[in-house]
Amino acid sequence: MLVGIGLSACSPRQLVVGSLADELASPALGNETDLILLRDAAPFHLKLSETVLRQQPGHRALAEAVAAGFTQYAYAFLAFDADRIEATDAAAAERLRRRAAGLYARAHRHAMTALETSQPGLAAALAGSTPGSPLRIEPAQVGLAYWAAASWGGWISLSKDEPDVVADLPLAIRLAEAAWRVDPAWGQGALSGLMGSFEAARPGGSPALALRYFDQAIRDSGGAGAAALVAKAEGYALPGGDRPMFETLLRQALAIREAAGSPLAVQNEVMRQRAAWLLSKADDLF
Repeated sequence: MLVGIGLSACSPRQLVVGSLADELASPALGNETDLILLRDAAPFHLKLSETVLRQQPGHRALAEAVAAGFTQYAYAFLAFDADRIEATDAAAAERLRRRAAGLYARAHRHAMTALETSQPGLAAALAGSTPGSPLRIEPAQVGLAYWAAASWGGWISLSKDEPDVVADLPLAIRLAEAAWRVDPAWGQGALSGLMGSFEAARPGGSPALALRYFDQAIRDSGGAGAAALVAKAEGYALPGGDRPMFETLLRQALAIREAAGSPLAVQNEVMRQRAAWLLSKADDLF
């Protein structure tokens, strides 16, 4: 009888939306290596996922996928494009960066909403406005916390003329640190790499500590991820003026060839393209 009551409480529409949410939360585009095809397909996939998420606000996996999707799209197809055209069309580069900042902010809101839904009071604890409430991230929340912090960092990096946004950098770092304490190896080095980038970027940051994070990210990737190598090149070798290290790291990133079907396929292809571009700009950067 109780089973029957439980089933009757779920309308066919709810069941369909729930099933669609599960499907959209899976990495359907994750193994696609044709970046032009991926770029064209991603907006529809993201908008559909976002619409379903509004109907299923408690679906943690879908919220994580949406936050990840908007963050990755902003980085790979907007912010990176802006870097590449800056020298020839500064106005177009600025427009792309404004779009990227908006998508980073969108990703951040989705991730933070999901975190707050799963753990009411988390946002207040993060801001330090709840006395005696330390920031705690549960193991199941680490992915959401990563994308919330990563998108926040991207948003901040493109908002130099918005002091209120830039002022949140310590909060983004605190959120990443809370996740890192729970699962430092999360994402095959992605979380450690983010910690390194934050340490390198924050005022008064320690290059030595950033280096430890970057090296841990490289170890955690098991030699399969190009992102950790590029992050170390940009976050440590470049500001340190070490051109030989910079070029060595980027060539190592270019040499990575992942196994067929690897979940790192798209990320690696984006980072190989960035590594090649950075190498081409080395004379200007040093």
